[in-house]
Amino acid sequence: MDSTSYDEYLASCCAIARDAGALIMTYYSGQFVTSHKQDKSPVTDADIAANQLIVKALLELAPHIPIIAEEDETLNAGGHELFWLVDPLDGTRSFVRGEPEFTVNIGLIDKNQPVLGVIYCPPQEVLYFGQVGQGAFRVDKDGTKTAMKTRTPSEDGLVIVRSRTEPTPVSLAFLKTITVKEMISGSSSVKFCKVAEGSANLYPRFGRTMEWDTAAGHAILQAAGGRVVTTDGKSLTYGKPGFENPHFIAYGK
Repeated sequence: MDSTSYDEYLASCCAIARDAGALIMTYYSGQFVTSHKQDKSPVTDADIAANQLIVKALLELAPHIPIIAEEDETLNAGGHELFWLVDPLDGTRSFVRGEPEFTVNIGLIDKNQPVLGVIYCPPQEVLYFGQVGQGAFRVDKDGTKTAMKTRTPSEDGLVIVRSRTEPTPVSLAFLKTITVKEMISGSSSVKFCKVAEGSANLYPRFGRTMEWDTAAGHAILQAAGGRVVTTDGKSLTYGKPGFENPHFIAYGK
């Protein structure tokens, strides 16, 4: 598939993510019901509603492309080279706590690699999007559009973005192997965007993630000049059995 087709998908995915975000905010500012999945992670009716909206819209946009969505386990990529990865509400725990740190994630995978990504932050009305080989961008609430590029590390150390949760022993051990200038916290897939826009140099992840958690951010970061690799230096790939990621490191220049 050529980049022209991706361009068409990208504009539509931006609109779909905004629509899903607007729907999520109707729950966030009102009432919602929370339950728990088999792995004990929370899920709300906002997750389900946004998932349904996105899946329906993507099927209308490209009926031939399979969808892997976090809240719809009946959908399966089935070994296809081209498929969507969707997290309709990334950061559900923050959402449930009333914290404005959650996103809508839509990523497109081609031949096991992310080629397109859209991340929308509903509370802030900030949109990040990118297409590998075509650049990455941020659009703020007032409509200001900014091209994103990864930053070159300074001589006095790296700026690291990490989760707000307690660091694991593995992540602490890793941090001891590099020179850290500053540590900033983030939640959900916005951590990828921090590296993509140059706010941070590195995002190491040594906790459990699924492919729908990372696909959109991976695409955006790569479009901005960065990379995401596993701890043995290989590119993070998609379409793995069970869709669970190994530990990885996302970095800029």
